[in-house]
Amino acid sequence: MPNYIINKNSQSNGDHEVHNTTTGCYYMPNQENQINLGYHASCHDAVSDAKSRWPNNKINGCYYCCNACNTG
Repeated sequence: MPNYIINKNSQSNGDHEVHNTTTGCYYMPNQENQINLGYHASCHDAVSDAKSRWPNNKINGCYYCCNACNTG
């Protein structure tokens, strides 16, 4: 089961991106900017978990490592 993190810093569009640490990602934030979301069956579950933890933040899957959860 893949492990996911969220970037505590937002992108220029305001999104906090969820990344898959199991597959790795060139755009992974620095360690000090990562919040561990734990293991999830899919990026959809990880994004849903993040949205429940931070309901006031814009949360999106990374285009590169969580493309199925990226809303563009």
